[in-house]
Formats: sequence, structure tokens, C-alpha cells
Amino acid sequence: MPAKLSCRVNGNEIVRTIDERLLLVEFVRDIVELKGTRVGCLTGDCGACTVNIGGDAIKSCMVLAMSAEGADITTIEGRDDIGHIQQAFVEENGFQCGFCTTGMVLTAAELLRDNPDPSEAEIRKAISGNLCRCTGYDAIVNSIKLAALKAREFQRDAGID
Repeated sequence: MPAKLSCRVNGNEIVRTIDERLLLVEFVRDIVELKGTRVGCLTGDCGACTVNIGGDAIKSCMVLAMSAEGADITTIEGRDDIGHIQQAFVEENGFQCGFCTTGMVLTAAELLRDNPDPSEAEIRKAISGNLCRCTGYDAIVNSIKLAALKAREFQRDAGID
């Protein structure tokens, strides 16, 4: 059944009439045409569909688009504050095929926002809801460690407490 959805995606007001059964991942990819959000398992297991709603990383394949009525949705394309994380993934080869990278980067950003100096165990726990079939996770963990280090160094050098 058609329903009207009004939300913000990456700061842009979006109003569309959609099928009320449409998943948020389908809305982001097919209606808003932002392809950085991936469709993986459609069961919430892989994390490739990760987006942020209200600052929290969520798996958009587990959410009906209509539940985002009035929400602020941010996709990987809308994040201008994660360049250091993306660069760390490049430097540590944590991206491999790239399919899981969106979810890993957005999950890492949420982790580092809440804990700027996570232990390896904390990193592994944070990314445990994201699947990667290429790296064996060591390169991803090293990428997140490097991103955390670079962020702390930047803050120290800039005199930010």
C-alpha cells in the first residue's frame, strides 16, 4: 500500500510516496540512489547496509523505510568527518573488495566517537556485527587502531582536549 515518507538524507529533505513494505536499504539505494549503502544478507547479519539514524549506526535492511519518518539519515556519502578512517583503511589494506567497508567505516566512526582510544578487544566487539569475507579482520582492526591514533594525534597537535 502506498504511503508518504518525509525524512532527511544527508541533510536533504526527501518526500516520496513509497510502498509501506519497502526496506530502508531499498529506499536509500533505489529511491534516493545512494549506492554506498550495500545490500548484503537482508537478515541483519552482515552490516553492509549500515547507515546512521540520529547519530547511531543501524542496519537498514532490518528497518522499514516508513519507520524513518521525520528522521535524519546519514549514509557514507553524507559523512564529511570520516576521511581519517577511510585513509586508515587504505593504509592498512582494511578494505579488500570493499563490499563490507561502508558498514565497517560507519561502525568504526561510532566506536571512535564514543571511545577515542579503544582496545583491540573493544574494536573486535564493535565490529562483530559486520561480516567480512576477505581480510580475516586483522587488517580492519589495524585500520581502526590507526584511525584512532591519527585522531588522537590531530587533537593533541591542535590543542583540542
